[in-house]
Amino acid sequence: MFYQKNLPLRERVLRVLAGSIAIAITLSLSLSGWLSALLIASAGAFLFFGFIGFCPMCALAGRKPVAQK
Repeated sequence: MFYQKNLPLRERVLRVLAGSIAIAITLSLSLSGWLSALLIASAGAFLFFGFIGFCPMCALAGRKPVAQK
């Protein structure tokens, strides 16, 4: 299944940066096992959706797809 991108480039870059920073901070802190796993999973979702350019929550909210050039 192919998804139409609904994130502009600048937001994709910000999501990848935020996900990378969140993973780095989580790995540098000594948190309990479940909290660390939860933070890394949510940061991984930011990375994943930043790379593919599609966000299901934005699609549910009615965000219009980005015009492809």
